[in-house]
Amino acid sequence: MIFEELLFQAKMGDEKAVEQVLEMYQPLLVKNALVNGVFDEDLYQELMLETLKCIRNFRKLE
Repeated sequence: MIFEELLFQAKMGDEKAVEQVLEMYQPLLVKNALVNGVFDEDLYQELMLETLKCIRNFRKLE
């Protein structure tokens, strides 16, 4: 499936698509939730929320 299609499905509320997108970005979110080499759970949750907002606000640029 094309990533853009996956994002549109996630935006439309397809839970499986949302899970797939979050799974794809999990390594990056975990990496960015490390503070001085220590995993920050609160930061990780904030990053997840921001990712969900990005999915919700996604639109195709033409």
